[in-house]
Amino acid sequence: MSPEMIGVLGIAALIVLFMLRIPVGISLLMVGLVGTALIRGLDIAIIQSGRTAFDTASSYTLSVIPLFILMGMILSYSGLGGDLYKAVDSWMGHLKGGLAMATIGTSAIFSSISGSLNATTMTVGKITLPEMEKYNYKPKLSTACVAAGGTLGVLIPPSVVLVLYGILTREPIGKLLIAGIIPGIVQIILFFLTIYILVRRDPSLAPVREEKASFGVKVRSLLKIWPFFCIFGISIGGIYLGVFTPTEAAAIGASSSLLFAIITGKVDFKKLKVSFNETVRLTAYIFLILIGATLFSQFLTVSRIPVTITSYVGTLDLNPYLILIFILFSLFLLGCFIDGLSILVLTLPIIYPIVTDLGFNGIWFGVIMVIITNIGALTPPLGVSVYDVKGVAPHVPIETIFKGIIPMLLAMIACIVVLVIFPDLVTVLPNLMK
Repeated sequence: MSPEMIGVLGIAALIVLFMLRIPVGISLLMVGLVGTALIRGLDIAIIQSGRTAFDTASSYTLSVIPLFILMGMILSYSGLGGDLYKAVDSWMGHLKGGLAMATIGTSAIFSSISGSLNATTMTVGKITLPEMEKYNYKPKLSTACVAAGGTLGVLIPPSVVLVLYGILTREPIGKLLIAGIIPGIVQIILFFLTIYILVRRDPSLAPVREEKASFGVKVRSLLKIWPFFCIFGISIGGIYLGVFTPTEAAAIGASSSLLFAIITGKVDFKKLKVSFNETVRLTAYIFLILIGATLFSQFLTVSRIPVTITSYVGTLDLNPYLILIFILFSLFLLGCFIDGLSILVLTLPIIYPIVTDLGFNGIWFGVIMVIITNIGALTPPLGVSVYDVKGVAPHVPIETIFKGIIPMLLAMIACIVVLVIFPDLVTVLPNLMK
């Protein structure tokens, strides 16, 4: 059997394992080990597996992951979610659809802190859904905003997903993190615009709240969330200005979060213990995926599939944007059935060389890719974000949530179109970095 055929069978086996809900890291390890053994022999496959695991676990570059996760966990357990919502609500709650917009804003900030779509959706949902229900917001709008807002964490730094993309493609992690800022803002604006249009067409979706917070209340609400802006400004600003490497910025962010927790007393020893425990669990999960992804990528390399496909695409007399559209549509379909992390490790060894060979910027494509794969968190049958909302609001029919999410999906697709037409929105900040 030719190496190419073994590679094709390996990809098919990996997809089947994903569909069977076998853990991503285990699936990648199994296929990578068996595939390499079939092509190069069992002894080489075992030696390569051991070397890959050691090199990945001992990598200094990868220490950015547990540090950013720890920062997010400490801030998440500090009760910052409630303070964030009150602050954003005091500035926007009186507008048409203001509570829904405040939900998007809170989700944007909280998801960048926690780094977890599930944690953001459930935490923000518990805080905001009762408030919107109190002011007679229709469930179709309120639940859609909670579900869509959680997806913003893949763009706004520090995004663990963009860090993983950088590790898998060897694109500079610092530039990737900064590249997500403007697209994240664009996505927020499009969500706001979607809410505004929906409420204009059907005012019953979001009755206007009469009371308006005073300027003093607005200022005091911002003072309660100063630690986030301070930590975010130091760590991400340091990366942008070239003062810190991403790893150093993550270390400063984590230590600052810990210092904030100790000084304010918002995180007791029990919560701190849970934060460390969750950090270790999530880090181990991600590192297992990275080890498996590296082994799987090595298997694909010896199978010559990426080279063969890249060479074939290069012979096609097609506009590069047509090929890009086909790739993005394929990623969208995969996102309906497979989670975003799995798609990254499955497809990047194949599509990244194609995209860069076509002349597209690797950092720009990383931002586009994480948006398109994250759409799957809102679409059936996967729709993990929608099911998280259902868990927080069990009285709302799942069909209502999925129907309400359609305009948000269109807003996410519109964001991709905007970034394709104006790629400088992604690359302008990374290009200005020192």
